[in-house]
Amino acid sequence: MIFKKDNCKQKAQNIKAIIFDIDGVMTDGGIIYDDSGLEYKRYNVKDGQIISHLKRLGFVVAAITGRESDVVKNRCNELKLNFHKHGVKDKLVEYTNFKKEYNLEDSQIAYIGDDIIDLSILVRCGLSATPADAREYIKENVDIVTSSKGGEGVFRDIADFVLDSQNLLEKLINDSKKVDING
Repeated sequence: MIFKKDNCKQKAQNIKAIIFDIDGVMTDGGIIYDDSGLEYKRYNVKDGQIISHLKRLGFVVAAITGRESDVVKNRCNELKLNFHKHGVKDKLVEYTNFKKEYNLEDSQIAYIGDDIIDLSILVRCGLSATPADAREYIKENVDIVTSSKGGEGVFRDIADFVLDSQNLLEKLINDSKKVDING
């Protein structure tokens, strides 16, 4: 990861919620349609895997996406996100609603976005991140540029960084090793 600012770890220690965009963050940004008009998207399971652990540890996990898509809604429901809004034209409005609903301040929220529509949040939130393949003008406005490209584990990179900064990642790993398969 590329840390654009020196205080990223300190910022990550305050995070209580992680919000992300879908297209270009959780996916590679591509949209596939078949001859019947059905939409397909490809997600990285490593991103989805960490969400249940974050929630169990008390983090709020959310998505705000500009596209209206049943495929995306299904994935958000499958991941049991605390909050997800679709077809959003002004993401800052939904971000503000999210903060009120969960009684959070900017400094407690990490946001991962990759395009112009995300900038209004990226410049306000406590910890901002973008994928390696984002445009340069997005990279210039964030705290962290991940090593991963969109759809290749961007969310996981940031989730692991936040957990590690709060000394929770090692505990999560160790607890996972102790799981009793016999019940």
